[in-house]
Amino acid sequence: MTVLFSPKNRDVAFEMGRELCNDLHTSGEREWIVTNGIGGFAAGTVAGLLTRRYHGLLIAALKPPGQRMLLATKFDETVEYGAADYPLFTNCWVSGVVDPNGYEYLERFHLEGTTPVWTYAFRDAVLQKRVWMQPGANTTYVHYQFLRGLEPLTLNVKALVNYRGYHNATKVSCWRMDLKTVSNGIEVVANPDATPFYLLSDRATATPRHVWYRGYHLGIEAYRGLEAQEDHLYAADFTATLSPGEAVTFVISTEDDPTLDGDAAYAERQAYEQALLEQASRSTIASSPSMQHLILAADQFIVKRPTSVDPDGRTVIAGYPWFNDWGRDTMIALPGLTLNTGRFDLARQILCTYAQYVDQGMLPNRFPDEGETPEYNTVDASLWYFEAMRAYHEATQDNALLASLFPILQDMIDWHRRGTRYGIYEDPRDGLLHAGEPGVQLTWMDAKVGDWVVTPRIGKPVEVNALWYNALSIMAEFAVRLGKPSTTYAELAAKVRQGFDRFWNEAGGYCYDVIDGPEGYDASLRPNQLLAVSLPHSPLSEERQRAVVDTCTRQLVTSHGLRSLAPDDPRFIGHYAGDQRQRDGAYHQGTVWAWLIGPFVSAHLRVYQNPDMARSFLQPLLNHLPARGMGNISEIFDGDPPFTPRGCFAQAWSVAELLRAWSETEARP
Repeated sequence: MTVLFSPKNRDVAFEMGRELCNDLHTSGEREWIVTNGIGGFAAGTVAGLLTRRYHGLLIAALKPPGQRMLLATKFDETVEYGAADYPLFTNCWVSGVVDPNGYEYLERFHLEGTTPVWTYAFRDAVLQKRVWMQPGANTTYVHYQFLRGLEPLTLNVKALVNYRGYHNATKVSCWRMDLKTVSNGIEVVANPDATPFYLLSDRATATPRHVWYRGYHLGIEAYRGLEAQEDHLYAADFTATLSPGEAVTFVISTEDDPTLDGDAAYAERQAYEQALLEQASRSTIASSPSMQHLILAADQFIVKRPTSVDPDGRTVIAGYPWFNDWGRDTMIALPGLTLNTGRFDLARQILCTYAQYVDQGMLPNRFPDEGETPEYNTVDASLWYFEAMRAYHEATQDNALLASLFPILQDMIDWHRRGTRYGIYEDPRDGLLHAGEPGVQLTWMDAKVGDWVVTPRIGKPVEVNALWYNALSIMAEFAVRLGKPSTTYAELAAKVRQGFDRFWNEAGGYCYDVIDGPEGYDASLRPNQLLAVSLPHSPLSEERQRAVVDTCTRQLVTSHGLRSLAPDDPRFIGHYAGDQRQRDGAYHQGTVWAWLIGPFVSAHLRVYQNPDMARSFLQPLLNHLPARGMGNISEIFDGDPPFTPRGCFAQAWSVAELLRAWSETEARP
């Protein structure tokens, strides 16, 4: 195959040898993901073991970026070579039995860009496998190349399929899919209303089957207290005989005529990723191998969201494997994913796309996977929009976009002042924003189980008012830039700055987390106050800025981000595990969040003006890149050592804030 990445870049892309590949505990936990830019993805473990309901070779976004459906689950490959059979796949069954143990033939695993590559060795033979997706299409390629051997081999592939929402799990009794032989493969129609999809090959012979394999055990789902058993349909056999040096390509697609040329398709994929690196080449971070891979990881979260106004609209998937796009996550992640990677056009598209959804001065909190009605239960997504717009304008000086969006920004401020949904309003006494009402979670600490809001934070949250002050200050600057009256915004900001003094906890030497709540002042030591230091416009004095940074450094900073609650708090939970109620109860009560390292580093840099020291807090997260979600940054980690990764294995704002903060430290002399 043609390989466009240099050997140097491929070498740093996270290689595993036999000592890790043949350890099922390791290779069964480390995960890979490839994406298509419209919400679809393929994901799995290095060992090939299904451990999540979100593992599959084609999870298609049938209504981009939503309506994601698991179509093709996995390939079970067996090689006939030298009068012996070698199963290369691995399955775990509800009985607890692992059979077969195909991971034992795995000699090497590595990434080429974002493409996972498996190298299998048996006797004197070596077979290599790659999986990637076509940009902009619900199409996955699986390519096998016979690298070394003394005689031909025969590759037998069992294709296992499904047709269900990606959050669900299938248990069958009498479900019969329609399997039809077509040119180069099989068409699968799961039911009369289903979208057809295709299992195709450039040279393998296809034979339809229809056998349900029951009882796959999903270990991570069991750990999460969820349904952990699933059935999949053995839909077809593919057989190809390869001589040394030959290859075979398989294509799984909702398109009825995808290209079967594996070399051409892979060259397109590599050229796409090479263009991303070249686009980011003007950035200082692009010269770092780890940052180069983060640039490619960043692209995996940026997807199309067509609208009636703009069929080429863009948004950000909050995290893989289970999140869709969220307004808050999108705005926090926008600078790192787009501006620090040189993709200013995408930043502009995202800002314009979300401007279409502003309602009563609010940005949507999330877009459901099904249906068209966004949810607006967030107080801070709208305020993060101002910061995203500021960062974009600083990077591009795009006065035309600023002028077109300025009326929307004005309207957002006006709604917040007079009051909008969920008790969000400006308190005229101190200029601060109040937010919240019983039963609703509005801040980023938004865990809710049934009617239980774990951290309600009703009142005046500290980070919300830091964002409010920042937004008003930004509006004053924008008004000056556009030659519009700025006095009102400057005066409002000054009032908020004065009112922000009420957050200072003199006895603790840090900021209260919430004031004027149902129980008065909340002195919980949380990382939210860092935004009052890290944002461009800080309402705190230099002395208080340093006190906040020092306190958070001592009690909240870990190797992989910041704890959401100080460990000496009696509510602290250091281990994220159990059923949904237990996990959500721990989500913001001590669990470490990787994205918070960004605000912390910005705050530390502001206070101490020491880029090398600030950057040192980021290095452990770079060391995490080869771990759980290979080439990505996890969403959360346990609050206690060894800070085991949990939650999504690839999280947009985790990647974005690492990119942004690293870039900020590089930009300082």
